[in-house]
Amino acid sequence: MPRQSISLTEKNDAWLKHHVEGAKEYASKSELVNELIRQARRNEAINQKLMDVESSRFVHQSKEQILSEFKSVLNSK
Repeated sequence: MPRQSISLTEKNDAWLKHHVEGAKEYASKSELVNELIRQARRNEAINQKLMDVESSRFVHQSKEQILSEFKSVLNSK
């Protein structure tokens, strides 16, 4: 897995530490940052689909097909 070095504000670092060390929701800061990125990618895919639908004014897919498409896009990245 590629390694990255990032700088955080004190508030953001404290927030990460709280969720990793305090609440023990995640095993590491890296795990939490990856989860946040996955959520952002998922939101981006949903927003793009909504913009596409809005511009075309018609959808040829069922809710299940759209959900399946989102999942496949996220799993392929």
